[in-house]
Amino acid sequence: MVEAERQVNRKLRTGTVVSSKNDKTVIVAVSRAARHRLYRKVIRQTKRYAVHDPENRATVGDLVTIEESRPVSKTKRWRLVDVMTERDVAEVAPTSLDEALVDEMQRTAARAAAEAGEVGGAGADAEARAAAAEDASDEAEPADADAAESEDGS
Repeated sequence: MVEAERQVNRKLRTGTVVSSKNDKTVIVAVSRAARHRLYRKVIRQTKRYAVHDPENRATVGDLVTIEESRPVSKTKRWRLVDVMTERDVAEVAPTSLDEALVDEMQRTAARAAAEAGEVGGAGADAEARAAAAEDASDEAEPADADAAESEDGS
């Protein structure tokens, strides 16, 4: 017997990818304009479809074409046909990013070492810094000077 080719008319939709967090699945938002039955105002309606993307080609912001298909899972009944336009991604030079990150990490480590030295150091230098800090706080807020004296006395 010769098998007859059956032509399947499948629905096509065009929409924007709004989520691509899942593996082999993207969420596509398809908008359409419909007229309200009573008030005759044109209303934009948006529907979200879970779409099967086996190659993980689509990313958020892409304009895609999807096609109705057999159920792939509980919610996926559409498959990705084409990525029409891809979103623009800013080009970042990895070397400049790495250098900036290394510089920031070195500054942070230096600050942490300096703070650890101040906390652990019991020398005359640490006492001089503490005295200078107290003098600065006394000059800045005279109302707190009485509170500082009462703490020193106890």
